[in-house]
Amino acid sequence: MSLGSVITAIVTPFDDRQKVDEEAFLALYRHLLAHGSDGVVVCGTTGEAPTLSDAEHLRLVELAVGERPEGTTVIASTGSNNTAHACWMTERATEIGADGILSVTPYYNKPNRRGLVRHFTEIGKATDKPVVLYNVPSRIGLSLDNELLAELGQIDNLDYVKQADNDALAQIDGLGLYAGNDDGFAQALDLGAVGGILVASHLVGPQMKQMVTEPARRAEIDAALKPLYSALGVTTNPIPVKAALNLLGHEVGAPRLPLVEPDDSELQVIRKALTDLGLL
Repeated sequence: MSLGSVITAIVTPFDDRQKVDEEAFLALYRHLLAHGSDGVVVCGTTGEAPTLSDAEHLRLVELAVGERPEGTTVIASTGSNNTAHACWMTERATEIGADGILSVTPYYNKPNRRGLVRHFTEIGKATDKPVVLYNVPSRIGLSLDNELLAELGQIDNLDYVKQADNDALAQIDGLGLYAGNDDGFAQALDLGAVGGILVASHLVGPQMKQMVTEPARRAEIDAALKPLYSALGVTTNPIPVKAALNLLGHEVGAPRLPLVEPDDSELQVIRKALTDLGLL
């Protein structure tokens, strides 16, 4: 099945007590789907999954599935460096009704190649939905090289890769390609990618959708958005995008510790990028 071309890795809003703000989540979810997004990834890195309980995590998947308009998709991020836990979360998200699964490379314990194959084979067995492998070496400490990705693409239900290493962007036999970085989206589309799993689409979703539907303008749009991409990397994601959303009136609150709100200099960079694009 198609999971869509512009997929937003939706932030998780918190209230003043640092509790998940379900109403704010649903309001943002509706906004994204009305402004260029074909679907969302729930509880990914941008959604601060490391600081969510399993109950909070699965509740957010449930909320998104319950509000899902026809023709849009909900991808549940259920990865873990504990294979048993990743499989359990994948099974629960599938039961809830997620359209797809995002599964990150196991982090910290850094399994070898045989361990990675075994891990992702078990993930594939835990669902009948398409699984998007998530390669993000900058956070993980190891990379799924393209030869290994091609091997993983032969495993049942492993259907896509979210490639967050721009230097490794390539079409892989057996796997549909999603850009994993905003600044690699245009490059990936030029290579024939399915789309991107993005962060800037919280703010410029219609423009990012135009990059898909109007390929003749892709380079022009990408060039115009580069300062925003840079601003959203001024400190650790999702700190900048949550600050940007708050500036634009979407009340998503502060991140949970150990992430903190941007300092004054970082906020100035974010504010300037929004102002220069006419968003603020």
